[in-house]
This record gives sequence, C-alpha cells and structure tokens, in this order.
Amino acid sequence: MSVPAAALPPPRQPGSAYTVCLVCLGNICRSPMAEVVLRSELDAAGLAGAVTVDSAGTGDWHIGQPMDSRARAELEQRGYDGSAHRARQVDVSWLPERDLFLAMDRRNLADLRRMAGRAGVPADRVRLFGAAAGLGPDQDIPDPYGGDAADFSASLELIRTGARELVSQLAVL
Repeated sequence: MSVPAAALPPPRQPGSAYTVCLVCLGNICRSPMAEVVLRSELDAAGLAGAVTVDSAGTGDWHIGQPMDSRARAELEQRGYDGSAHRARQVDVSWLPERDLFLAMDRRNLADLRRMAGRAGVPADRVRLFGAAAGLGPDQDIPDPYGGDAADFSASLELIRTGARELVSQLAVL
C-alpha cells in the first residue's frame, strides 16, 4: 500500500547529481539490496547521471565484506547483480556531502539523526526509507539477517516497491 510521501529535500548543489545514501546496520543485506535496486530503477528511468546512490552501515562488523549470500541470491533471482558490493560504515563527514540519507529502520534512523546533529545537517536530509518511499510513515524494512530466504524476499519486495516511488520523486527534483 502506498501512502503520500513528504517531498524530498532539494539538491544541496543545483546542477550537480543528487546524492542518496541508503543505510542499514551492517551494510550487507538491506542497504546494499536497496542500492542495487534503486540504481537499476534510476537507469531504467534515464536518471543514472542525475542521481548517484551508495550505501553504508551504522556498524563496523562487516567492513570490506561482500553482500550476504542470501541477499545476493534474492537479487540474482530477480535479475540484479550485487556481486561488486563491499560493506562500508557511515562516517559523520559524509552527512554534509550528500543530499539524502535513507535509513532502513527506525534504529538506524535514530543513529543517523544523532550523527546529523553533530554534523549540523538539517533533519529533513535524514529519513526513513519506508516513509520517503511512500510505504508508510513508520514502515521499517525488516532486517532479514537472522532469517531465511522468505525473510530476504519480503524485505527485497518492500525495497523494490519503495525504489519505484523514490525514482518518481527523484525525477522531478
């Protein structure tokens, strides 16, 4: 079910590519799946040069590791390639450099908002993915890490639905 999403913040630097960072806990499941899917949707909409996308985690446990094999398998089943991904951790210095941070859940959102406060970044540039994507004001993308293939599939389907809505919003910025 789609609900109206609040307008995305304007570009920090008009005329430059709009920058989006997708964030989850370890950057091996949800945020890299979202990065791959959002890039694909942007490519399909002809917006690849207008919007750049990356991802990171709030934690440091998986830095340098590839995407979780179950996440990669779910992507591959739908025609996406997540093989190049390597996990990274958000650095507070990134917050003023990007137009929008989208957290996969409210815990990551709280962590990012604390970082944004320290960096002097306006709160509207840090949002919940589900809310920004019209999935619901408090819609988390469930963390499938401890689950099975069905959990990864369910998270990916929410991400795919949300990515399509995000692309329609990014197209008008």
